[in-house]
Amino acid sequence: MSAEETASESLKRRQFLKSATAGLVITGFATTGQQASAQDNTQRVESLTSTAFAPDHKPVPLPFNAASLDGLSQKLIESHWSNNYGGSVRTLNAVKTQLAEALQQKGTPAFAYNALKREHLMRTGSVILHELYFGNLGGDGRPDSDVQHRIGESFGDFASFETEFNTIALGLGGGSGWVVLAYNSHFQTLENYWLADHMHFPASSVPLLVLDMYEHSYQMDYGAATARYVEAFFRNIQWDAVAARLDSVTTRA
Repeated sequence: MSAEETASESLKRRQFLKSATAGLVITGFATTGQQASAQDNTQRVESLTSTAFAPDHKPVPLPFNAASLDGLSQKLIESHWSNNYGGSVRTLNAVKTQLAEALQQKGTPAFAYNALKREHLMRTGSVILHELYFGNLGGDGRPDSDVQHRIGESFGDFASFETEFNTIALGLGGGSGWVVLAYNSHFQTLENYWLADHMHFPASSVPLLVLDMYEHSYQMDYGAATARYVEAFFRNIQWDAVAARLDSVTTRA
């Protein structure tokens, strides 16, 4: 074999070895990438099934017959429950899934994650307050003497509680928000609270009686006649549910 042929064969062998080595490197990286991907998927599944991120919220059924309320129509209640409350339940589940996925993705900007957390806060508040609202409806609106006495202890008398609660509600008419009678464990007293939205609630407070003042809760029946809606709400309060909530917080205290 001539020197020229020898040099040519040597070059071919070097090119083959280089290509083979590159292939091994690529294969190695692919294997490592697949392992990392599998690990990421496992972590993502674990996050999605952990308590904090589990998208497993389900609408709580109405504790009363929607057609049985005095002055609040079946159409209004069912629409409110299905569309507004149900929509928040569905969105809360979707947001929790997005939070778990965003947390696993490297490089997720903090501002983008916090935008999801803001939605998480809002939807959490909406779901809880709606469940409390529907949970304290379906009664005859007549509190027994024990409930009147226990609430009246904080307000001077029961009538003062009713007057303030009603005044707050009327002030929210035509806008949005909630009125909440709550037990404040820090101050150890009952207080009525004005809430502008689903997201902001007084610290150390447990809701006892909840009134939804968003327009979707009354517009279908009353239009802009807020006072008539508030009157209807009072006629349908399930005071046994309020008493049970009060018993729960005072027992813990």
